[in-house]
Amino acid sequence: MTIFLQSLISGILVGGVYALIGIGMTIIFGVMRVINFAHGDLLMLGMYGTFYLFTLFNVDPFISIVIIIPIMFLYGGFLQKVFINRILGSLPQNQILLTIGLGLIMSNSVMLAFTSDYKILSTSYSSSSFDILGISISTPLLISFAITAVITAALYWFLLKTDTGQAIRATAQDREAAQLMGINVKRMSIIAFGLGASLAGTAGALISPTYYIFPQVGSTFTLKAFVITVLGGMGSIVGATLGGVLIGVAESIGGVYFGSGWKEVVVFVLFLLALLFKPSGLMGKSNA
Repeated sequence: MTIFLQSLISGILVGGVYALIGIGMTIIFGVMRVINFAHGDLLMLGMYGTFYLFTLFNVDPFISIVIIIPIMFLYGGFLQKVFINRILGSLPQNQILLTIGLGLIMSNSVMLAFTSDYKILSTSYSSSSFDILGISISTPLLISFAITAVITAALYWFLLKTDTGQAIRATAQDREAAQLMGINVKRMSIIAFGLGASLAGTAGALISPTYYIFPQVGSTFTLKAFVITVLGGMGSIVGATLGGVLIGVAESIGGVYFGSGWKEVVVFVLFLLALLFKPSGLMGKSNA
């Protein structure tokens, strides 16, 4: 039972950060109906930014999110205005190819600039933990989860209570109707992509003390973000939150009981089962 509780708690803590990644992709899809296959590479940029802020300026990884969030927001807005905006409403394969291409440009540019060597961000607390009733809890994972909870709560408040947030939700629900009501949907798209990029960059900053940093790391997280988005229900932020935690728990428990090499298999089995029995996702609406 102790081993199960240990893996469950670890999975929930990791799943919180996964949820942040999934929420970013969900916001982008909800507003623009574009699946961003460069999402993991935005996370990778957040990891590299955090690494060099720490090594060059001694900025703590968890403090660095104050810098990473606005930079990634502006970068995401730039990508949307210059590239993504041109393929809105086009064939899905065009959207997929463009975002994959952007991701390849980002990862290869980083590889040329910083080489493909693995980097490790070692802080005084990177491997620290504490025990509660015989269960070991990772300090950096707990801090990451707490920061994720605060950011997620702030995002919910922004989307529900502010005029801009409500305009983003209206655009996500019906883009044409929102435009007829006077909402600047192009501006909402830029803000949505900026939010998605900043959430991905923040997730990169949060996991950097506990994960290897290298140019191709983004592909793994792009796949996770896609699974979380589909599992939770395309366009559902609540679903992405639940999906992220569920994926984290499945990985953790699968790694303990089936071996670390099988944890990804457990995740995709779960994903396939969801597609078979609830294709609209956990919080998605059925078209039937």
